[in-house]
Amino acid sequence: MRIIQNRRQFLATVSLAGTAALVRGPPALAAEGSLETTTVRLAKNEGICIAPQYIADELLRAEGFTDIRYVFVSQSTDRVKAIARGEVDFSAGFVAPLIVAVASGEPVIGLAGIHVGCYELFGNESIRSIADLKGKKIGVPGLESAHHMFVAVMAAHIGLDPVNDVRWVTSQSPTPVELFADGKIDAFLGFPPEPQDLRARGIGRVVVDTTVDPPWSQYFCCVLAGNSEYVRRYPVATKRVLRALLKATDLCATEPASVARRLVDGGFTARYDYALQSLSALPYDRWREYDAEDTFRYYALRLHELGFVKASPQKIIADGTDWRFLNELKRELKA
Repeated sequence: MRIIQNRRQFLATVSLAGTAALVRGPPALAAEGSLETTTVRLAKNEGICIAPQYIADELLRAEGFTDIRYVFVSQSTDRVKAIARGEVDFSAGFVAPLIVAVASGEPVIGLAGIHVGCYELFGNESIRSIADLKGKKIGVPGLESAHHMFVAVMAAHIGLDPVNDVRWVTSQSPTPVELFADGKIDAFLGFPPEPQDLRARGIGRVVVDTTVDPPWSQYFCCVLAGNSEYVRRYPVATKRVLRALLKATDLCATEPASVARRLVDGGFTARYDYALQSLSALPYDRWREYDAEDTFRYYALRLHELGFVKASPQKIIADGTDWRFLNELKRELKA
């Protein structure tokens, strides 16, 4: 799916004060050299949290891109697979599937942290802490999905054995949130707009909110990944894509109401109120402050301990990350 929006429409949905400086190309553009390609493909799904890539059209056009495409993929794990297969050039998503892909030798590479939090662990009345998951049924889309890996890491963090101490229920239809709402499972890990919908309906309780609960709130949740071949062949384009997405990330932090409206108008999500709640809660302003490499190191170690990956965190970071563009842009896009 390709979203086309002209400059007048863009400026109408995001305030002039917040956008004018972002849309102007920086003086560094000429020094960077010419774009090697004017095409970029970004992933699209129902999730609200990766909003920066949904509102970056005009910012990407200001960087010289003329062919901007959105490719629908469902889960965070599937987004990484789509990048590896060359169906998508860039997407943000939960870091764990990216780490597993890197450890498996897939052609994907981590480029930047986008935001902290977004996932919330919901439980029924019998679950008040992660320890209460012992013996309970936890719904996930599939084993080794982003949801499965994250809850397994949470369980192991407090001493539970995620293989033997919990009962995994895998289902994509009905979805885990539907099973939870019907009382057929005890817990599940949701991401926007699922938590907002459950709260509105008074269903379940929040056991872990990764936006505010440590240690999860101390690391990036969603990071930007790119196809390794695209990054290798098109370094100028890669830097300009990242610059546009980081500017869009800033807009999510400073203009959540305008961004929420644009997500609905663009068909990326259905409910304005849920989108606004999510965007207002998520710390999109941490990409300059937090160290993305620390996030890779932390989750790579946890996944290694649980047997999801065999490679060491050091090898995963060496093989699957490239921070040169981010480091340059941190200096260039100072707050």
